[in-house]
Amino acid sequence: MRLLKIIPDNTNIGFVRVRFIAFAVTTLLTVAAVALVGIHGLNMGVDFVGGVSIEEKFASPPHLDQVRETVNELGFGDAALQQLGGQNTVTIRLPVPHSTTPDAVDKMVETVKTTLKAKFNADFTNYSTVSGKVSGELVNKGILAVVLAIIGIAIFSWFRYEWQFGISTAVAIIHDVLMALGFFAVTGMVFDLNIVAAVLTIIGYSINDKMVIDDRIRENMRKYRKMGMSELIDLSVNETLPRTVMTSLTIMLALASLLIFGGPVLRGFTAAMMLGIVVGTYSSIYVSSSLLITLGLKPGPREEKPSPASGAERVG
Repeated sequence: MRLLKIIPDNTNIGFVRVRFIAFAVTTLLTVAAVALVGIHGLNMGVDFVGGVSIEEKFASPPHLDQVRETVNELGFGDAALQQLGGQNTVTIRLPVPHSTTPDAVDKMVETVKTTLKAKFNADFTNYSTVSGKVSGELVNKGILAVVLAIIGIAIFSWFRYEWQFGISTAVAIIHDVLMALGFFAVTGMVFDLNIVAAVLTIIGYSINDKMVIDDRIRENMRKYRKMGMSELIDLSVNETLPRTVMTSLTIMLALASLLIFGGPVLRGFTAAMMLGIVVGTYSSIYVSSSLLITLGLKPGPREEKPSPASGAERVG
């Protein structure tokens, strides 16, 4: 039985040839992502903004304006609503009650639950609460985790290979992270700690894919010392392309199953991961590898290997 080969062994795609187009597209997408985050912002979850998040399931997709008006009339503050899943599930985000009594949150949740049950026949699912102080700490730690991950990976690539690899790695990872943020700014999906975990996982996948290509580039730099860098990088990327495509497809299949059967709680995480796989694969092939040429990477000088008998005493 023959093995399944998605990418033929003799594939010879000229990735470097279109590097300037790829750089232009990447720049436009990055600027657009930053602009979208700045204009629309992120729909921060309770983890980051503090408050109480109540999840209700309706028999049919409700009118959000009616639900919002009903909740606001209860006097707990302005409610922020978002539909999840098949539009039947609604997340209601409210400020933390000002009362210092221990059961203030429970009373508020019970009031909302009873009101929506009576008026819309909605079923209560769950709720979560985070204080403002804790949410501020989570924001700072989430940003710090992502920044330290990018810096640490860039430094590792610098010392393992050359400084050009470190810079190209940092550029590719920053691009992947900004694409994920832009996606959540456009869709309005809730950005919570699960998404921070997804972003860190995207960074891990992207760097894993890039390290495979970088290792092959370094190996070919030693093997083909007279080959031009454009041809050498094309050769390296094409040699690793079957592995890259197969890995991406198998992960996408697993994520697709998780997206379909994982429920609304994991939907944001799964969507971020699927986008990250596509963007990470693109940046590894078209951006970071070709950027090495722009940064002036050259094949190293030939290493003279000592003769086996060079240091031995001649015996007559």
